[in-house]
Amino acid sequence: MATGLARALSSYSVQRSTAEISSGVSRPRSRWASSSSSKKMNNTSDRLSGVIDVVNDRKLPPELRGQRNSVRSETDIQGVVEQRIWHSMEEGQFEKLPGKGKPLNLNTNPHSDPAEDTLYRILSKNGCAPEWVQLNKDIRSQVSEWRMALNRAWAIKRSAGGDHSKWADSSELLKKQLRDINNKVFRYNLIVPFGRQMSGLKWEKEVARLEE
Repeated sequence: MATGLARALSSYSVQRSTAEISSGVSRPRSRWASSSSSKKMNNTSDRLSGVIDVVNDRKLPPELRGQRNSVRSETDIQGVVEQRIWHSMEEGQFEKLPGKGKPLNLNTNPHSDPAEDTLYRILSKNGCAPEWVQLNKDIRSQVSEWRMALNRAWAIKRSAGGDHSKWADSSELLKKQLRDINNKVFRYNLIVPFGRQMSGLKWEKEVARLEE
């Protein structure tokens, strides 16, 4: 009986030791492994961000490079371009240009993609225009008509005195038309060449213009 009790105690001791080892050693290893992997991911992300910053920095003019923490806009780049133009004019670099005083050859655009330039020339010869050109005309025409309708509705509202029921109906229709215009503007901005984007209409701003 004593021998059986000793064996039971020995077995219990071994099981307890095994449980303590598994609970005390394996868990810290898993925590260490997870923290190590997260550190590696963070380091990789930081390195990728650094590479992206360097690439974007090299795309900028030398005057704007090395300023990672500053916010740069298209206006900053335009300012650099204007400064360079003025310096070139002061140095007389525009005085003896080839073809000075002669009409410009607008048949080709040396600054555009050759395939795109060829496509535009084919469209021009056939009396067609790129989609974004026609869409621009449609948007401007629609905006002009919409503002005329807004002015008429606003005039009726003022002449009606305290009765704003007609204005409520008109404003709902005008807001729907405004959303349609902004949807066209959004589509236009997706296909238009860079630098030709336009802003959409804002109801509050248009009404505030009438209240002035």
